[in-house]
Amino acid sequence: MTLLTRIRGPRDLDTLSPEQLVQLAAEIRTFLVDAVAKTGGHLGPNLGVVELTIALHRVFDSPKDRILWDTGHQSYVHKLLTGRQDFSRLKMKGGLSGYPSQAESDHDVIENSHASTVLGWADGLAKANEVLKKDDHVVAVIGDGALTGGMAWEALNNIAAAKDRPLVIVVNDNERSYAPTIGGLANHLATLRTTDGYERFLARGKDILGRTPVVGKPLYETLHGAKKGLKDFIAPQGMFEDLGLKYVGPIDGHDIDALESALARAKRFNGPVIIHCLTEKGRGYQPALQDEADRFHAVGKIHPDTGLPIASSGLDWTSVFGEEMVKLGEERPDVVAITAAMLQPVGLEKFAKAFPDRVYDVGIAEQHGAASAAGLATGGVHPVFAVYATFLNRAFDQVLMDVALHRCGVTFVLDRAGITGTDGPSHNGMWDMSILQVVPGLRIAAPRDADQVRAQLREAVSVDDAPTVVRFSKGAVGPAVKAVGRIGGMDVLREPGTDTPDVLLVSVGALAPMCLEIAALLDRQGISTTVIDPRWVKPVDEAIVPLADRHRVVVTVEDGVRTGGVGASVAQALRDAQIDVPLRDFGIPPRFLDHASRAELLTEIGLTAPDIARQVTGLVARLDGTVDAAEAAPEEAGAVEPVRD
Repeated sequence: MTLLTRIRGPRDLDTLSPEQLVQLAAEIRTFLVDAVAKTGGHLGPNLGVVELTIALHRVFDSPKDRILWDTGHQSYVHKLLTGRQDFSRLKMKGGLSGYPSQAESDHDVIENSHASTVLGWADGLAKANEVLKKDDHVVAVIGDGALTGGMAWEALNNIAAAKDRPLVIVVNDNERSYAPTIGGLANHLATLRTTDGYERFLARGKDILGRTPVVGKPLYETLHGAKKGLKDFIAPQGMFEDLGLKYVGPIDGHDIDALESALARAKRFNGPVIIHCLTEKGRGYQPALQDEADRFHAVGKIHPDTGLPIASSGLDWTSVFGEEMVKLGEERPDVVAITAAMLQPVGLEKFAKAFPDRVYDVGIAEQHGAASAAGLATGGVHPVFAVYATFLNRAFDQVLMDVALHRCGVTFVLDRAGITGTDGPSHNGMWDMSILQVVPGLRIAAPRDADQVRAQLREAVSVDDAPTVVRFSKGAVGPAVKAVGRIGGMDVLREPGTDTPDVLLVSVGALAPMCLEIAALLDRQGISTTVIDPRWVKPVDEAIVPLADRHRVVVTVEDGVRTGGVGASVAQALRDAQIDVPLRDFGIPPRFLDHASRAELLTEIGLTAPDIARQVTGLVARLDGTVDAAEAAPEEAGAVEPVRD
């Protein structure tokens, strides 16, 4: 029986000897490599926090003491030590989440896997303990990458204001978020990492002066009182202490005894403490350590011995964008790129290699990235800010008040738009088309295939007096979906074959193949259908109004939230034009979706071709008076909206 299989909860760690703890750490790393190789997941970050997680659970009493993770992708070891060792369906429907999950365990607190939020949570929990007079401890684990986010420093400013409110902050410093961490903070932490002279200097001084008769002790006390100045000179961790935060470190993040000692001291201190912990991302797994890009931050299914992927998914949306950006960069010296600590994941790595002086990594700071983009545009260049769709939510105010209000020519490229699936509720890029509908002047493109990504990216960067958005899905991009005609700025993907068509089907983005399948299913029921791709879903193309007037029913299908989405905008345009035609909008319901595959989630919410075709058939039948309304009741993904004033 291995040590790991004997761990059913954190208190099982208490009886282990130092030698057994080292053995347990090795077993955990072996388990992680074998398990994640089969399912995919965040491997590198978890290999780096094995000893840290063990030490945290030995010193603190979870769940009474709250251990918070920022971001939660480094919580796999935490799961193992809190009784969750079945990783066979990690990130799959019915299996463990890839992030902390309150539904899984009382040991999990924060489910949101957006970075830089943990210190705000910790501040609130510590304040709650103070109000309720609890002696529980709050521990926030934050990576050096997440510390580049402004929210973290807003929280630190508040945390430091309460000198006697206990709170332990562990900075997990592995020099990386996805890729190597950049910026002024990273340089400061690098200085701390490479400076061990202060502690040695002070310890040696104490030893020498302690043996000096008469003046030794007073002189040492004077020296110790000047410690702040010495620290600034020898080891400039004064930045944290200037904020009013007790600083401990740097600590070897793979030395369990040193970690426990530091954590125990911090636990006893009646105020906020920062423990600076040095770890190695991907530790113990040579393929990860040799991966200079991101140390196997996140992997698909791999061969555990080599780290090589088991299968290639072919051309993906992100790489199509990345290749076109390089071509644009060659043609237009005014095109620059912005990333928020995700150069490789959003496809800008090739652009950065070709044009290293035209790429700006702002760290995990989407708000700053958007405001900086406004400045770049005002300065005469055209910035392309590539970011996951779910992360643009964080910069809404800057998009609205800095970019749009000033009519800046900024292009936002939203990767992982729509349902992404396995990373869970916080990573589905389902909010952007609803949130951004209210931004005056902003234009949204939703390419249906690789050809349209290339074409619409070029159209977007040609706009210099308003913000533009290009959004696309995650994973492999399918074959091209050819247009058979053009009406206004919209592509016609299927003509009805009759002068009196029944259904106008508005297809948004990557759902074009499914919409063509819907049309084929309706055709079998004798329902004639026109399928259009508006290409630019905001603003609504004026040509859609007379086109809708020639059909009996309008149906919109989008991979965004239905509330305030494309369907709602089309309905409003028809109402404004006094077009009296029933409209049914199909999309994602306004609720958080659990982790599962994209296909499983689409089926769960009824956003599939058979589900939609069945409901549209029922709607047409009701209009014909051939079916009772109860037999064709709206399901979750779509609802009928009468378009009339």
